[in-house]
Amino acid sequence: MEDIRKMARIQLLIIVVFVIGKAIRPSILETQAPEFFKIFLLSFPNFCESVIGVLTLTMLGLYANRRLKLSNQAIYIIATLLAAVYVITQEFRIHNLGGKNIYDPNDVIFSVIGLLVGFACVYRIQPKISR
Repeated sequence: MEDIRKMARIQLLIIVVFVIGKAIRPSILETQAPEFFKIFLLSFPNFCESVIGVLTLTMLGLYANRRLKLSNQAIYIIATLLAAVYVITQEFRIHNLGGKNIYDPNDVIFSVIGLLVGFACVYRIQPKISR
C-alpha cells in the first residue's frame, strides 16, 4: 500500500506544479520571455496529463489485477499503453474528451515525454498491492 501512496504523492506534486504553471502562464505569455518558456508553459499540461494518466491507470490496474491475475509488469505496460492511446489520440484530435484541443507538435512531444516519465516512475517504484 505504501507504493500507492508514493504514486499518489507524485501525482499531488505534479498537480501543484501544474496549477502554478497555469497561474503564471498568462503573465509570461504577455512578456518578451524567450520562446522556449512560452512553448514549455503551453505544452507542460500535456506532460502532466500523461504522467498522471500512467500513474492513475497503474493504480487502478493493480487493484483490478486482484481478479485478473496478470503480472505487475504487464499491468505497468498496459496502463502506459492505455494512457498513450488516450493522450495521443486527443493530441491528434481523434476525440475531444479532455476539452477543445488544438494540434501542436510540441504538445505531442510533451505527451510522449510524460508517458515515458510516468512509465519510468512506475518501473522504478514497482508498485504492488498485496493480495
